[in-house]
Order: sequence, then structure tokens, then C-alpha cells
Amino acid sequence: MKRSMKTLRIKSQKSCKYDLVALGEVMLRLDPGEDRIHNAVTFRTWEGGGEYNVAKGLSSCFGLRAGIVTALVDNEIGRLIESKMMQGKVDTDLVQWFPFDGVGSSARNGVYFMERGFGLRNAKGMSDRGNTAVSQLKEGDIDWEDLFGNKGVRWFHTGGIFAGLSETTPRVILEAMSVAKKHGTVISYDLNYRSSLWKSKGGKSACDQVNKQFKPYLDVQIGVDNLPSSENPDWEHAMHETVDNYSNISLVVSNQRTTKSASRNDWGAVCMQDGQFIETPQMKDLEIYDRVGSGDAFASGLIFGLLSGKNIKEALQYGQAHGALVMTTPGDTSMSTLEEVETLVKGEMGIINR
Repeated sequence: MKRSMKTLRIKSQKSCKYDLVALGEVMLRLDPGEDRIHNAVTFRTWEGGGEYNVAKGLSSCFGLRAGIVTALVDNEIGRLIESKMMQGKVDTDLVQWFPFDGVGSSARNGVYFMERGFGLRNAKGMSDRGNTAVSQLKEGDIDWEDLFGNKGVRWFHTGGIFAGLSETTPRVILEAMSVAKKHGTVISYDLNYRSSLWKSKGGKSACDQVNKQFKPYLDVQIGVDNLPSSENPDWEHAMHETVDNYSNISLVVSNQRTTKSASRNDWGAVCMQDGQFIETPQMKDLEIYDRVGSGDAFASGLIFGLLSGKNIKEALQYGQAHGALVMTTPGDTSMSTLEEVETLVKGEMGIINR
């Protein structure tokens, strides 16, 4: 039996210190530029992480107050990551610092290498994130009651990447969600399946079982559990599977990508709200510089729209536009401005600004 979803209720900005707080890992990205990882001579550094990228998009592009709950080892790499987060205007007061033992035996900072694809050659990433500080977070490490009850948070976001880091991280998510729910904070979760994280833990089926325990707490689910066909996906049916089983979820939403090559994609957005399926017109043959982080940018644009009181169609357009713009610049995170996003929403991009 189909159930009607509840209305998304967002706390006032005045009542909260943060518009959004994300929970997840922040890694150092090493980018060989136009070269390949295996023969690179130099690397450019960025910071990035699926949940963190959403927070940075909201702060750096949309000017909202965003923080990140994460953990880093207190050494030069950890402080480099921190400085990059601060440059992105993300509040780092919630970072948990682990002592450095001199070699990283007890805890490390995660790094990953990312080479951009081109044409027929796919983009390729390689992570080095075992035994990181954030993967060792456990229940009781974070004072969620102080964060959600005293400081106040309008929106809490996390996802499947953090959930896949260790056996303890799903319990941290549940602990955070239960307190956030008690204090009326909107909760979103990006399914964000990464095969590398689940390879030794049972793969997609194990990931789905972990994700299932979070669904009773969610207000917004980003992504769908199962698409019948990658070539001709039935998004409406896939979203109904979630809507029909979890009446607490107000919104199921996803970006919609058709990959033609590493350099060209069609790009759109779909959602289901109150039983209504909504789809934006796709941007055709979108030229891609670096597609990493585009899904996170979509999420931050969508969340900005909803926090700003826009209707769901407008919020989808903000997500679609922000995700598209992130694919035009290097790195995981947004370099765009609100003006650029709104210009693209109006269909006026590509004109020289003088």
C-alpha cells in the first residue's frame, strides 16, 4: 500500500548556529593533472570527501553556515587538510584530533589519488584510507546532544561512504540521527555506494543492509537503492520502493546522468515528493573537466534551495546547475558562486561577463 510522505519541516535560521552539519571523512586528494597516476612527476593537492563536499558547497558557494564532524591525525597532513577546509569557510570546531604516533600505526589521515578521464579513458581513483582517524570514531565520542540540542542544526547530512569505513561508523551515524531527530533537525543520507569500501565486507548487499537501518530516521534520501537497468532506468518505480515502505521520508531525490564518454555527459535531476514524480530537463552533451564531486554539489544545491524556502522544482534546478558547474573545474569541491548558479538556472551561461 502506498503511503503519503510527511511534510519537510525546517527549523528557523535564528534558532540554530549551523544551517548544516555533515558527518564524514575528509581526505587529501593528490591530482596528477593531465598525467596518469603511475607516471606523474607532480601532484596538486585538494581536500575532499563525499559528505564534506556538501558542507563546503553550502558554505563557499551559497554562503550558509556549515560545519563538519570528522577526525584527523594532528600532524602536517592533518593541518594541511584543516587549512583547506578553513579556506572553504567550513567550521572546523567539530573536528576530533587524534595524536600522531610518528609513523601512523595507531591512526592516519586518508589520502587518495585521482586522475581525470578524457574521451574513451575513464577517470580513475585510488584510495589509501585504511586505519584512518575518522574510521575509528565510536559511540560516545561526539556530544550530539550539545550539537543538536544546544547549538542547534537545521540540517544534518551524512552518507554511505562514512558508513562503509568501519564496523563502528554505522553506530555513530545511528547515534547522531537519533539525537538529531529528537531535536527536529532535518536528516539527509546519500546512499553513495563505493565498491572499494565494501569489497571485503560483502559488497552491495551488505551495504544495503547497513543503509536499511538508517531509513526510519531519514527525511531526505539521496539516491535510489535499485535501478532495474542502467541503460533505461525506471527512476519512478525505484523511488516508489522507498516511498511505499518508509512514510517518514519526505523526499527521494537523485541526479540523473547519462555517460556518453568521460568528457561528455547528459545531466539532470529526478525526485519523488508526496507521490509525485518530478524530472528536470537534462542538460545535453555537458562538457566535463572533472566530474568528481558533482553528485555532492547537486546535493548542496538542492539543500540550499530547500533551506531557502524554494519549492522542490526550483531546488532541483539549483542542484542540477551547481553539479554541472562543479564538473567544469578541477577538484572535488565547488569553486562556483551563487550568481553563476542562478545564471545557469536561468539558462544564460556561456556568455562572456565583461
